[in-house]
Amino acid sequence: MKKQLKTLPKFASESEESAFWAKHDSTEYMDWTKAQKISLPNLKPTTKTISLRLPQHLLDSIKTAANARDVPYQSLIKVWLQEKLHLQ
Repeated sequence: MKKQLKTLPKFASESEESAFWAKHDSTEYMDWTKAQKISLPNLKPTTKTISLRLPQHLLDSIKTAANARDVPYQSLIKVWLQEKLHLQ
């Protein structure tokens, strides 16, 4: 016997929707057995701007390393940070 699903409410804002899902079980509103995998190739992760103070000689060394690899120095810093996180 199929489970009767509840009607999904309309939300006025994203924060209202977020608060709703924090308190409710989605299985009461959706049949997840019919879910399909999708690909979102153009989705980009959210980024946040930070301020990072580095000694000038360190920044110069990073820029030199980035130039040798023909990549922007900020991109190289991100790659190095990501690699360091994965090593642990």
